[in-house]
Amino acid sequence: MDLRSEIREFLSSRRARITPDQAGLPAYGGNRRVKGLRREEVAMLAGVSVDYYVRMERGSLAGASESVLDALASALMLDEAERDHLFALARESGTRGGRRGRGAPTTIRPVLHQVLDAITEAPAWIRNGRHDVLAMNRLARALYSPVLADPRRPANTARFVYLDPEAAREFFVDYDRIANDAAAMLRLEAGRNPHDRALIALVGELSTRSELFRQRWASQDVRFHRSGHKRLRHPAVGQLDLDFEAMELPSEPGLQLNVYTAPADSPAADGLKLLASWAASQERLPTEQASTAH
Repeated sequence: MDLRSEIREFLSSRRARITPDQAGLPAYGGNRRVKGLRREEVAMLAGVSVDYYVRMERGSLAGASESVLDALASALMLDEAERDHLFALARESGTRGGRRGRGAPTTIRPVLHQVLDAITEAPAWIRNGRHDVLAMNRLARALYSPVLADPRRPANTARFVYLDPEAAREFFVDYDRIANDAAAMLRLEAGRNPHDRALIALVGELSTRSELFRQRWASQDVRFHRSGHKRLRHPAVGQLDLDFEAMELPSEPGLQLNVYTAPADSPAADGLKLLASWAASQERLPTEQASTAH
């Protein structure tokens, strides 16, 4: 990925969405030639020279101090995820030592498999920043059976969302939001690890094969994925309205543990119990078929 282009497009897209009124600035007439703020207005709000801001927006964040980046984030009204993305782009461009990000992990330690297997009443799984599913407990495998229908491994939820949209729209009740979030999370990962070859290949594949992904990717949006609600339509047990928590694993940088739960005595809790029964029946099938064959 071209880091200078990433910086240029991100900053210009954030500038374009802010009106002078939102920034507390006079509009100076109704015929503005640019969408959003002008570069000189951002420079003024950030307390830097116009030439300096122009250099930054052209893709040069090298040498920008943390205080300048903070001021720029405030001027552009960046949220927490966008601020994280700005600082990641600055790190990768050499601002803070030129440290190159490493690729997303692709394997996990055996003890993490044990952790997943110990979670018996909730779907739980571990993924990396590319949305590769690296490990799942039994309930997660049952819940995400539509995603796992593709034999390609590791399974990748972004690939499922964008390259199997018919199945994904059936599985994710709020498909449009899921699609937006998937691209925004990949964009966040790209800022942290712009040299990750597997990530570059994934973005290239999705861009080539999905017009929807190209649109979402071009928006330059970034988003954290920490907690919330998901509505899933499982082919065997119907709709499940679940809460999720996504937790970073300090011992395994770049990996995230996702757990889905439901309030006690809710329809979704009953649905998870039904899902567990369905999963057990699916596991018995190969054994029963083998005994019948003999």
